[in-house]
Amino acid sequence: MKKNKNVIVLDIRNVNSNTQKKSERGLLRSIGDTLIFSFIALVIGVVTGCIVSVFGIVLNKVTEIRQEYWYILIPFLAVAGLVIVFIYDRFGKEIKSGMTLILERAKNNSSGIKLRLIPFVTLSTWITHLFGGSAGREGVAVQIGGTLGSFFSQKLSLKIPDTTKILTISGMAAGFGGLFRTPMAAIFFATEVLTEGTIEITALLPSFVAAYSASIVSGYFGLEKFTVALDADPGTEPLTIAVLCFAAIIFGITGGFFAYILKTCKKLFAGLIKNPYIRIVSAGVFVSAASLLLYAGRYSGLGTNLINDSFTGGDVYYWDFAIKFILTVITISCGFQGGEVTPLFSVGATLGAVIAMIFGLPVPFVAALGYAAVFGAATNTVIAPILIGAEVFGFEYLPYFFAVCVLSYVSNGNNSIYAYEKRKHKAHLIRIG
Repeated sequence: MKKNKNVIVLDIRNVNSNTQKKSERGLLRSIGDTLIFSFIALVIGVVTGCIVSVFGIVLNKVTEIRQEYWYILIPFLAVAGLVIVFIYDRFGKEIKSGMTLILERAKNNSSGIKLRLIPFVTLSTWITHLFGGSAGREGVAVQIGGTLGSFFSQKLSLKIPDTTKILTISGMAAGFGGLFRTPMAAIFFATEVLTEGTIEITALLPSFVAAYSASIVSGYFGLEKFTVALDADPGTEPLTIAVLCFAAIIFGITGGFFAYILKTCKKLFAGLIKNPYIRIVSAGVFVSAASLLLYAGRYSGLGTNLINDSFTGGDVYYWDFAIKFILTVITISCGFQGGEVTPLFSVGATLGAVIAMIFGLPVPFVAALGYAAVFGAATNTVIAPILIGAEVFGFEYLPYFFAVCVLSYVSNGNNSIYAYEKRKHKAHLIRIG
């Protein structure tokens, strides 16, 4: 500081220099942290890809066995439910909340999730599917990856802010990307679900590494990616655009309603039937009876049969989406394990097929839009469904997926199947943070 008569001049050259140096050091530290996270994410991705491959391949075999011997296996769903509840009640009380546990721990940046969650959720999901429960599989894959991310953050004890959150996001992306082989969608699915719609910049590169490495590993071990080559040109006529806008709103309402009903039924059934054994047996008896009476197990398991019918000219009934919707809600809300995403794909695809048949549009095209949009609406995500639509059905249809998924997203009532994910303001959803 220089003094000249009555004038005081503050020399800020050194201040600016120090600030610039601190900024440069901060940037270098940030880059270094990201590279460290990315290396760890590579390991998480490879390990997750291996485990998810085993899970997915065995699940496919379990599905084949159930489809062949459905008349023997489906009646025993209630008994299978008893086994699942017993396993968790006796050995896994602290991990029974599954996905909610992972989201809570990651949100609070606290690790410590037991590795036993992985075999518990894997085995119980195989049991659910073998005996005809209407459930998905993504919940298992995401929990596998999220658990591994939490485990690595705990064991490494890095003195870096948000370590658990970033590695958990990376693990979730690895689980989703490894199972569905859609790594781009997986990156944004993980960060949108966990960070309430903000884009966690420091998690993007590690999530990218984890998702792609898991996808490559699972592909190497033979886990196939579901893809459909669409051959449709719906055009841009005003009536077509109006129908697609209508369909997008219906997709959004359906996905949001699914999330709302699932949350409501979990609370309702837990209140009405407090004993978890009685609750799961009651659900098992109902789902078994419905599955046996309704087209010999047509609505059991993942719903991939309904998805295939929607894209290959198979029989799609007007009530397919509604029955799959109901049976999935009952299966998951009463204690069976698995997930909701693949059933949501089937609900969306069959609903889209029905809308296409009513309005005379190409069935596979509208089914593809429903496939992505209902998933996005139920999970309260918007970038992930756009990308999963493009990765599965072709990037040339990206503008359609963008428009329909965005409109569907704003029509979902701000609901999500993930209980911990709650957003106050939709308007602030897409921001960089």
